[in-house]
Amino acid sequence: MIPLRRHLDRWLFRIGPPEPSPIVLGQRRIFVLPTPAGLAFAAALLVMLIASINYNLSLGCALVFLLGGVSVASMVHAFRNLLHLSFTPGRAEPVFAGESACFHVVVANHRHARRPSLRLKAHGAIVPFEIGAGDGGDLIVPALTAGRGWMALGRVRIETTYPLGLIRAWSVLVPDQRCLVYPAPEPMPPPLPEGASRNLGRRAGSTGDDDFAGLRPYQPADSPRHVAWKTLARGGPMLTKQFSGMDGGEIHLDWDDFPPDLDIEARLSRMTAWIVAAEQRGLAFSLTLPDARIAMGRGSEHSASCLRRLALFGKDAGADA
Repeated sequence: MIPLRRHLDRWLFRIGPPEPSPIVLGQRRIFVLPTPAGLAFAAALLVMLIASINYNLSLGCALVFLLGGVSVASMVHAFRNLLHLSFTPGRAEPVFAGESACFHVVVANHRHARRPSLRLKAHGAIVPFEIGAGDGGDLIVPALTAGRGWMALGRVRIETTYPLGLIRAWSVLVPDQRCLVYPAPEPMPPPLPEGASRNLGRRAGSTGDDDFAGLRPYQPADSPRHVAWKTLARGGPMLTKQFSGMDGGEIHLDWDDFPPDLDIEARLSRMTAWIVAAEQRGLAFSLTLPDARIAMGRGSEHSASCLRRLALFGKDAGADA
């Protein structure tokens, strides 16, 4: 069924690979059909016309033609509501498998007319919006993730039933946009493995649980008990507390150290959980995989690099381009 739908899309809507940005809706890309309400309205007009002719009601015929003209005019307005809209793919922050990815799509209206009652549909999500005259907007399209790796935004449909709901104008586009999905962390992983050498001692700027050292912007992987709830309650931004404490030494995450009965996805899930835990505690760690090795490091950039390796482990070499 899905291959048939793709062939139908390519033939009917001229859909192929992802399109370069910006994607502008020209007149050959916009399709117009009546809605169910529009079909019922047309059927009612047909009954009224037959009755007016049968009983020779000139006013009835005039009313039918007037309402028919209004419906035809609404078709033009629905078509013009989409004409020359511009779409540009935005950013998509990495997420863990099972979470909702947020694709940002920038919409621009270069006409001096408002564009009301618009809807963007992708991955089963419906995002209603409107654009002011000569204005633009950043739309967020949520999409539930399933597995790790790259997730493409894919087929997007933009539609409108403005102004009367009788006519639906729509277009289909495929932005060149994707989101990196990390493996889902293991819910209850074992404790972090001990490093071969642990240089315990006080280190300025390290993260521990002893002395309060300041606040930093909140990250999704932060522990709820480190969130500055009092600052948030006073109307401030969501921040995370930082502590200066004991350095936990170095941790080596090695693929070959796992039990042999763990499959590939289970190992990736456990490594992901350990990386998140090590970042929260400010520990330095290295990562060794069958096809790569990342040297010792710490911080959010180092964690993101390691998680990216785990997300793309075993994928095609061209997928990381």
